[in-house]
Amino acid sequence: MALISAGCAGTRHVAPRELALERADFVAVSRALSDLEPAVRAEVTASKAAWPSLVDGLPRDVRALPQATIRLAGQRAAAIGQPGVFGEREGAELTGPGSPLAGEFRTYSILCARGWQLIGAAITQIEHGSPAAARFARANVGLYIESVYDAHFGLSQIGKQLLADYKQLGGPPAFGASLTQAQIDALSRAYSQANNRLNPHERVRFGT
Repeated sequence: MALISAGCAGTRHVAPRELALERADFVAVSRALSDLEPAVRAEVTASKAAWPSLVDGLPRDVRALPQATIRLAGQRAAAIGQPGVFGEREGAELTGPGSPLAGEFRTYSILCARGWQLIGAAITQIEHGSPAAARFARANVGLYIESVYDAHFGLSQIGKQLLADYKQLGGPPAFGASLTQAQIDALSRAYSQANNRLNPHERVRFGT
């Protein structure tokens, strides 16, 4: 039996065949994260540009919002999708540390895309909808803004988890050229808190 570390949980015994599968799945997830990094970077850049106008909620006059900037954030988020191993069905087949990593990315992509979509819809309702629709939009937009924040917070945790999982699965001696320490370090930086977290935390008051 192979013995690998499980972090704070101590150690766990994994059969060689199972361990090989976990490593292969981890490589697949890491490569997918690498392929998607440019699209994620574009989405984060767009979200950071729109975020300051929403961190305190919607203004009384939504015409003051940079609506083109908000639309771009929504478009960039929708463009990411859930390709390959990040799809719900494909992700369910992953083993080992690759599975929660894929789940974290999938949660980010769903929350971010839906959050921006619903923010845009709320702005439209406030501008052009009935008084009742406008009141509903204002009462709920805080949830949508919070979901965008939460999506990026989750995204920002992926980098440090990649490093820990790579070490747990054996590190450079185990992966060789299929996934090097340099590649993992680059991914960890790309998916770091410094790059992806939205600041400051949203301060919107719900129902206003």
